[in-house]
Amino acid sequence: MKQNYFRLNAIASLFAIVPCAMAADAPALMDVVVVTGSRVEHSSFDFPAAIDVVDAVRISDAQMRVNASEPLAAVPGLVAQNRQNYAQDLQISSRGFGARSAFGVRGVLLIADGIPASMPDGQGQAATFNLDMAERIEVLRGPFSAIYGNHSGGVIQLFTRDGQGRPTLEVNAAGGSDGARKLDVNAQGKSAGIGYVLDASRFDTDGYRDHSAARRDQAFAKLTLEPSATSRLTLVANSLRQDDTQDPLGVQWASFQKDPRAGEIDTTDTQTPKRTFAERYNTRKSIDHTQLGLAYEQRFGEQRLRLTTYGGKRQVIQYQSFSKGFQSPASHSGGVVDFDRDFYGADINWLCVQALAGGKLSTTVGIDYGRSSDARQGFENFIGTQFGVKGKLRRDEQDSVSSLDPYAQAEWQGGSWVLSAGLRHSRMKVDVEDRFLSNGNDSGAVSYRHTTPLLGVLYKVSPLLNVYASAARGFEAPTLNELFYSSMGGFNFRLDPAKSTHVEAGAKAMLANNARINAALFQVRTSDELVVDTSAGGRTSYRNASKTLRQGAELSLDASWRGGFRTRLALTALRAVYDQGFGNVLAGSRLPGVPRANLYGELAWNATGERFGAALETIASSKIYAEDANTEIPAPGYGLLNARVQARQEVGNWRLKQFARVNNLLDRDYVGSVIVGDASKRFYEAAPGRNWLVGASAQYAF
Repeated sequence: MKQNYFRLNAIASLFAIVPCAMAADAPALMDVVVVTGSRVEHSSFDFPAAIDVVDAVRISDAQMRVNASEPLAAVPGLVAQNRQNYAQDLQISSRGFGARSAFGVRGVLLIADGIPASMPDGQGQAATFNLDMAERIEVLRGPFSAIYGNHSGGVIQLFTRDGQGRPTLEVNAAGGSDGARKLDVNAQGKSAGIGYVLDASRFDTDGYRDHSAARRDQAFAKLTLEPSATSRLTLVANSLRQDDTQDPLGVQWASFQKDPRAGEIDTTDTQTPKRTFAERYNTRKSIDHTQLGLAYEQRFGEQRLRLTTYGGKRQVIQYQSFSKGFQSPASHSGGVVDFDRDFYGADINWLCVQALAGGKLSTTVGIDYGRSSDARQGFENFIGTQFGVKGKLRRDEQDSVSSLDPYAQAEWQGGSWVLSAGLRHSRMKVDVEDRFLSNGNDSGAVSYRHTTPLLGVLYKVSPLLNVYASAARGFEAPTLNELFYSSMGGFNFRLDPAKSTHVEAGAKAMLANNARINAALFQVRTSDELVVDTSAGGRTSYRNASKTLRQGAELSLDASWRGGFRTRLALTALRAVYDQGFGNVLAGSRLPGVPRANLYGELAWNATGERFGAALETIASSKIYAEDANTEIPAPGYGLLNARVQARQEVGNWRLKQFARVNNLLDRDYVGSVIVGDASKRFYEAAPGRNWLVGASAQYAF
């Protein structure tokens, strides 16, 4: 039944789009300019890679702008799931890369205003993105992602707006189901040649799932200056603070069926029967993240020098569901994680543009450096018979990660051809200084290195049709979090990096002037895939597995037609399997956390002048396995229907906006995400049933 629902959604979306492309007098769709992939401004239509741009309208309209999963749902090849758990952040994967992340984002590189939002080891948190001030998000998949180095199975790059024009002050307020509420205040403008953007927000929620309440405070500041007619300087600062964000953990299948909101009962708790693991251990996480970045660009005619540097601090304390009775050697480090991280880095590159063979050759050479240093401690999470409190010290160490990547990238454009090539040499080093020696000395170091080549070609068949192909070698070293634990206890220095070969072929077409279609076929072969070894209570250890194979297709179609209607379809089909068996995992088993297919469809309408608007959205996904052997019950596929309306008025110097949204109109019960490989089989994280959201904003221009 669910499979039929998925097919019906797809068919309905297709039929909605067909008349759009046939409307001769519909508004024209404009091509977009991107910088991700080529590192210079480039028409996305003439770029030989799968890349999508999520504009400010899709990010901000009828959204609370808290989770990047909402606007990213419209991007093919990408799965961005809200875990309903603000302690663990979103679950984002690109063509299957990053799907098994226990928390945060790995396998997909995050960048904000040219500054990495991922650490040097490849781990990042999408929560650091400031969506309130976002101008656009560029999402790059496929071989061109590999030129960004370690953990770039995909690249998600956010660009915030520049301050310009008359000063404005804006207040946004929104609220909805489960006590969700947000207040945002921002100001922007340009004075004496200095553009400025300031933003502060607070988000609160009681949480859909039991024990999932959260508060998130964010602040953002951006200054743009032009020291000369040929230079530009940008300063960006942002902060994220979450105190005691509750972690609801996952549940077993029977518990999800009984009550999607409820947590898993801890049957070993003899003191308080029917108390959940999350309640007994008071599982929670506090985060304090601050970052400052600087970007300077100097142009010399068509040549350009660009320097980016950044630094910051991240403090985290997390209480996990471990007790003194848990006998795994990995528990030696305790059930409380407490670390202070200092991180910094820089990227410098030079762009040279020159005529060559009747065309234009653009060459970029640069070097990228990053470093993080953690003062990390672990504690028991009990004192006597009380759990969820900081107990005895069980771990004390200094962990450092550094990366140094020289790279070169060239593109030649001439006639109907665009030829691209790139080369990057990635080096990552991990150093551990163990200061808690009563359980052995885990001090040591490990280094990883890999050279990534890239080739791409695009041919302009006609002004309305381009075809392209590309290939690259990828590199995915273990993150610091994947090295922390092994099934035998202590650091896992034996992990090897995963290496992959990517190939892609695609087409980009304009149907008349009012419809655009992008299609891609791809294949990725990976050796030494990093997989979950053991996972329990929020702690996960990893191992290298055998070979994997990812084969798939992506399709996106945008169209506009008369009457103010617009439609979008984003469809992904992905076969992600173990190409070679290992242990009890048979060849052909599906990779956990990766759906075989997912779809986004939208029919939107805006009145003339965009004073009023409304839209219907459909989101569908096939089933997802939660462990490698595919023997446990997979999270079933689902199909959802959402609706939104918005209005806008301008009165004098005031600009007013209002919106209302209802998600999951049909009130489906479904699993929104899974915890891959959980040893206790608490794989499932429920998503909300029918839920609503309303909001309003007022902006005054001085």
